[in-house]
Amino acid sequence: MARRGNGRGRGAPIGLAGLVLLAALLTGCTSARSSLGPSDDSCYVALPTAAQAVGTHGRMVGLHLFTLEDLSRQAPHLYRAVSGGRPRSEQVCVVAYVGRFTRGAVSKPLGRPSGQFAVVVAAYGSNELLGTVIFRRVPLHFGRTHIG
Repeated sequence: MARRGNGRGRGAPIGLAGLVLLAALLTGCTSARSSLGPSDDSCYVALPTAAQAVGTHGRMVGLHLFTLEDLSRQAPHLYRAVSGGRPRSEQVCVVAYVGRFTRGAVSKPLGRPSGQFAVVVAAYGSNELLGTVIFRRVPLHFGRTHIG
């Protein structure tokens, strides 16, 4: 007659499979956030400045950290709008919002008198507001991976 165990050993493979599945799910969740990269991630300190600049008129769609040289190549209109008050920093945080914006409703308005997008530019490190540029269309790509 075969000897039957007390059933304790049967749960181990199921428990191990559950742990592997949980680890895979957690890894999948964090890898999407890790795609931000250290440069964009460091711009989160500019969010209070950016939020104050646009008030409650929109919702954030993304952020990027740029060197001034990269900004001038990738978004020349944006660069020209904020380069008048050349920042002391060689890097800027760019935070984009979608909503309804007018010059009277944002801080340090630049660009169009009104538009659907507002792009806040702040000096990296000091978070000094360089300007809030209003656009009809956002001049840069801000994908979901850039907002965590």
